[in-house]
Amino acid sequence: MVNVVGVRFRTAGKIYYFDPCGLNFDKGDKVIVETARGVECGTVVIPNHEVPDEEVVAPLKNVIRKADENDLKHVEENHEKEKEAFNICLEKIKKHGLEMKLIDVEYTFDNNKVLFYFTADGRIDFRELVKDLASVFRTRIELRQIGVRDEAKMMGALGPCGRPLCCSTHLSEFTPVSIKMAKEQSLSLNPAKISGTCGRLMCCLKYEQETYEYLLNKAPKVDAVVQTPNGQGTVVQVNLLRELVKVKLDNEQGTDIMDFSFNDVKVVKDVEKAPEIDEKELEELKELED
Repeated sequence: MVNVVGVRFRTAGKIYYFDPCGLNFDKGDKVIVETARGVECGTVVIPNHEVPDEEVVAPLKNVIRKADENDLKHVEENHEKEKEAFNICLEKIKKHGLEMKLIDVEYTFDNNKVLFYFTADGRIDFRELVKDLASVFRTRIELRQIGVRDEAKMMGALGPCGRPLCCSTHLSEFTPVSIKMAKEQSLSLNPAKISGTCGRLMCCLKYEQETYEYLLNKAPKVDAVVQTPNGQGTVVQVNLLRELVKVKLDNEQGTDIMDFSFNDVKVVKDVEKAPEIDEKELEELKELED
């Protein structure tokens, strides 16, 4: 077992483990740590605790110290410099005629590197831009191309639900989301209705997927022939969340449609449903998964 603290550098950012070096930290403490890209200031989100050796990526970096007032003042100064660097970089991008969108600028705590985050439709030759920026800032320059999901996470916004984006408030990492999830949850496959602000499938499709998969395994399919307490019939509708099926029963008096619980019906003859959308439409929707 290894004693570690969990540190985060951005709101809803990934949590990294560090060696506390014999010091004790509380949740919310600001700390100065050694990272692969230099010295950084982060926030403790997981206090001292032990984790199995296999959960730690060796070598474990150290917590240098708890941040003091001077450190926090330096962080604020860096934020002001980032705003200035953002405007300068915009001018340089325009000067070089590059098809790229600048998203954010970040100074490392020790000012040994300035990172510029951008989006672009394809690969960008920014070698001349890097040289130009290096001559202005007199430090190491790194341009990092990010995806549209990362852009939304950094920028923040309101989602279709009217609440702040999940990715910018509490999702530390993106999990795969697929068109299959939308289909299994009986959602409209209209891209406008299942896409987030980033233009990709909404991350929240993942939240209830496990429940839907469990219920789908219990539920009979539409058009399946089932045995009910009132006789044999055909399933015409499935309500997954209420765990009910509507069954069309044929009897001497005519046709009845009744509701039954999943537990009260037994499949006599199952069916294989054909895809409800054609291959071309499915291919177009697949782009929302990227």
